[in-house]
Amino acid sequence: MDDAVQDFLHFLKIEKGLADNSVASYRRDLKQYTKYLKEVEELEDVQKIERGHIRAFLKFLSTNGKTSSSITRMLSTIRSFHRFLIQDYDVSHDATLHIQTPKKERKLPKVLSSQEVETLLDLPGDEPLTIRNRAMLEMLYATGLRISELLSLQINDLHLLMGFVRVIGKGGKERIVPLGKHAQKAVEEYVEFARSTFMKQKATDALFVNHRGSPMSRQGFWKVLKKIAQEKGIKKELTPHTLRHSFATHLLENGADLRAVQEMLGHSDISTTQIYTHISKTRMKDIYQNYHPRA
Repeated sequence: MDDAVQDFLHFLKIEKGLADNSVASYRRDLKQYTKYLKEVEELEDVQKIERGHIRAFLKFLSTNGKTSSSITRMLSTIRSFHRFLIQDYDVSHDATLHIQTPKKERKLPKVLSSQEVETLLDLPGDEPLTIRNRAMLEMLYATGLRISELLSLQINDLHLLMGFVRVIGKGGKERIVPLGKHAQKAVEEYVEFARSTFMKQKATDALFVNHRGSPMSRQGFWKVLKKIAQEKGIKKELTPHTLRHSFATHLLENGADLRAVQEMLGHSDISTTQIYTHISKTRMKDIYQNYHPRA
């Protein structure tokens, strides 16, 4: 079983060309899956895995508090693994057939109010790190980029005179996203005054770099965001994705076209974007309840 997992991961990386993060996600899922099969079902042979074993494993995950989205992702991993077993290990049957995907829980993403965004973005000062942090936060809120998209931006993706940024999103799809005047000014200031102080003798095309001149990491930005939120007294759960959610929600609240927001977010399916219309309605109801004298 362990050999089959290693061969599958090798197949994903070399033949399918998946990124290291994606392969690592498959590895974590399969480690949990095979551990269950060995320790609970006492199985070592991939030929002997049956549908009942997989159903029992999914029930085990649910009993132990896994969300439906986590279980759905796990089932997707298991399906891919078993298709590989049929193809490369001569397994005669697909044990994942007729196993239903759990119904997805539709949770509304958390968003910041306009005032909370203003508080977060209010970063006075002319220190290079402050200038960089201000530029990153302004760009995240102005464009709704995913954090991976923000950190993969190159200098030549910027078109500041025309007021837009070129983004390579999921699946290598390219899109053009407008920059607001505040983000434009913050990024111009960063490029002109701060970035060069970090670069020194280093050479990288990455737009956002750390104090050593290396491309900014996800962990590095998380630390920056967490520290700023604490200093600003923002109590809500705050992640880079919160600014993406806030970007979309605030656009729709102010009358933006749903298709335009879909394009800016890089969603392939408009139903993904439509969740933000539900947030707007929920926020409208809250405002009514809080402020109407006869609510």
